[in-house]
Amino acid sequence: MPESVPRNYRPLDPRSLRGLAHPLRMRLLSALRHDGPATASQLAGRLGESSGATSYHLRQLAAHGFVEDDPERGKGRERWWKASVDGTSLDDSLFTHPDPTVRGAADLYLHEVATMHTQEVGTWLGTAREWPDEWRRSSDLSNWTLRLTPAQALELNEKVHALIESYRDLAPSAESEDAAQVRMHLHAFPRSID
Repeated sequence: MPESVPRNYRPLDPRSLRGLAHPLRMRLLSALRHDGPATASQLAGRLGESSGATSYHLRQLAAHGFVEDDPERGKGRERWWKASVDGTSLDDSLFTHPDPTVRGAADLYLHEVATMHTQEVGTWLGTAREWPDEWRRSSDLSNWTLRLTPAQALELNEKVHALIESYRDLAPSAESEDAAQVRMHLHAFPRSID
């Protein structure tokens, strides 16, 4: 990870994992991370939920340190929220934790990540025609099948992560009209051959 770009990744422990591993909470955190600060009502409208549900789950996320008040915004009783982490990391030990609720939360967390990735790809496919040609040409839905050892797969993942992180330093300014958020998904997993 480049030194010039501070990254605020939070490793999940059993308590924080159980606090985050809920579909709506994960969607709320993702919306705040990707789209910026918002109120519970704005998030409710964006995610098709009730403002009561988004308010409750935002407070739960705040109790676990994933979101916080944004005091620079809002008037009167209007409460704005912002993400307090750029991302999370999940340690393998959570999948073998002695507490079955922790193992279940780890499974739920990963399944929800996969669901959100699928939804993002579906949204892109459904709206791609609305984007300029250069954006359609620069998008990618590729896959490869390689025969690797676990050590080689780990090395490949680390190299891909490092390459993606290196592009943070190249990011155009916020005023650049031809720039947009670009989502990168990496899925790497072994497959049995029957």
